[in-house]
Amino acid sequence: MSRSATKNRRAQASKADTKNPVPEITTYTSAIKYLLNRTDFERMRVVRYDEETFKLDRMQRLMETLGNPQDQVRMVHVAGTVGKGSTVAMIASMLEGCGYAVGQYTSPHLVDIRERITINGQQITRPEFADLMRQVAEAAAASDLDPNFFELLTAIAFKHFAEQAVDLAVIETGLGGRLDSTNIITPEVSVITQIDYDHMHLLGRKLAEIGAEKAGIMKRGVPVLSFNQRPEVEQTLREVGDAVGAPLRIIGKEIEYSCRFGASPELGPHSRVCLVSDTSQFMHLPVPLPGEHQAINCALALATIDTLKASGFECPEVPMLAGLAATRTPGRMELVWDSPRIIADGAHNPAALGALMRCVGAHVPYDSMVCIFGCCEDKDVPGMLEKAALGGDKIIFARAKGNPRSMDPEELQRQFAEHSGKMSQVARNLPEALDLATRAVGRDDLICVTGSFYLVGEVKKYLTDLDRKRRAKG
Repeated sequence: MSRSATKNRRAQASKADTKNPVPEITTYTSAIKYLLNRTDFERMRVVRYDEETFKLDRMQRLMETLGNPQDQVRMVHVAGTVGKGSTVAMIASMLEGCGYAVGQYTSPHLVDIRERITINGQQITRPEFADLMRQVAEAAAASDLDPNFFELLTAIAFKHFAEQAVDLAVIETGLGGRLDSTNIITPEVSVITQIDYDHMHLLGRKLAEIGAEKAGIMKRGVPVLSFNQRPEVEQTLREVGDAVGAPLRIIGKEIEYSCRFGASPELGPHSRVCLVSDTSQFMHLPVPLPGEHQAINCALALATIDTLKASGFECPEVPMLAGLAATRTPGRMELVWDSPRIIADGAHNPAALGALMRCVGAHVPYDSMVCIFGCCEDKDVPGMLEKAALGGDKIIFARAKGNPRSMDPEELQRQFAEHSGKMSQVARNLPEALDLATRAVGRDDLICVTGSFYLVGEVKKYLTDLDRKRRAKG
């Protein structure tokens, strides 16, 4: 940057309201420091969920100051309780296979915060992140705004996708939908995955209430896709769609769908889906991700591509299906260590944890399984412990480092003992939990780390560092 440009920028900064001064962001480190000093609802124990705390007009004002980059990018918006990340990944991978530049905005991250903002699988670079954080921080100061952690990241993502001129961005909501910071966009299509119980203290105790919050992403004239939901959820989605003027199609009803589970020498155990719409027929396509529950997400992704084709996207079947087959989802049924075998999955609600246990049973041969489990205290803990007990022969309770929402492992063990007679232990930290698990398993056994993306992220980082040290020693 030239001296004159720097001087002009500092002059503009001096005019900003002193209550919200422009920070000096010149490096990636200073960008991260600024971000981590913002309010982060992902790590807070108590959050007030209302229009004052989750203020969409604050996000809108921030984006207006930045020139509304979100309006320069075609987008797909994905909300739901279970399957958002997998659905986003499959949509993006199919479009990438067809030669498109595709942005993905997801949360949370596992190890590096830049995982949340990618284009064709490549994370935003550190210099790009720092430069955009500076621009967003200056826009916030100029507008006398104090954006939170998620709003800042969302603004960076939208601006990055616009500057890089992606062909389409697939955007995952952070919390709910109606008041989520991402909900200032007008997408090509809105997608609502399976709705189940999660964040009940914020979104509502009844499924219909949770469904209404997720349905808040519906926009007038924008097609909406969902899967066959529970009756009260479907009724809510249809009512909101009718009120807003958003045409809703449900897979299994308006869109013909079927799936079957089988095995082949090439793919092993896997699901295959059939999807028939007015314009496309996808017959017996193998689902790229393990687990019968992924068939639903694959069907939603296929229906999304079908809808995008109607709005001008060219998606020939051969490259599209090659892209589908290449889908990868870190932190979901991910083998993170070979000996002993350790898989990590960020299943963080009862529905996801139940699906994980069924998936492991169907796809991974083992004699016994030790689960390392930790979760946040605002979750449906009894429901999650019940699902963990279905698969784990032994449970080791631990907590993610640096997450104030993590539940006390001793309290987890106490509640677990009330409902299950299975063996359990408490570890002071994740390394100790891994040590206990490793000493408890044999060659044909399995260790599964689950219950929290924070715990999964920590185990990935720990094992990566351990592998690096071992390689350095030769």
